[in-house]
Amino acid sequence: MGDAAAWSLAGVAASAFLSATVLPGNSEVALTAFLYKWPDWLAPALAAATVANSAGSATSLCLGRLAPRKELPPRVVRGFDRFGPAALVAAWVPFVGDALPLAAGWLRLPVLPCLAWICVGKFLRYAAIGLAMRFV
Repeated sequence: MGDAAAWSLAGVAASAFLSATVLPGNSEVALTAFLYKWPDWLAPALAAATVANSAGSATSLCLGRLAPRKELPPRVVRGFDRFGPAALVAAWVPFVGDALPLAAGWLRLPVLPCLAWICVGKFLRYAAIGLAMRFV
């Protein structure tokens, strides 16, 4: 991988990290552009996007643990009561997904299962994008 590809992959990772926080990001666009230019680098691109986006959600999870204890909407609490950390597989969903790790941290859900489910959801989203790029 050349310098341009390495820097571009770093850009994908940065975009993915920011996209998982409350900051605006467009990791799907960055990943798509990267794979359009370097289609043979699917595995490193999926790894970079998944790890960085999961790290962004992990940051939100930790920030949720630091947040002052206020009441969450009842349907959020019911969702976590019903699904537990597995609810975080939906942390990839735009807008809503950014708040799920914050809520999980606030509810003091166990960190490792939360991170595992976050990673699963993030990987599946990026893998779907990578697979779609194979047909373009």
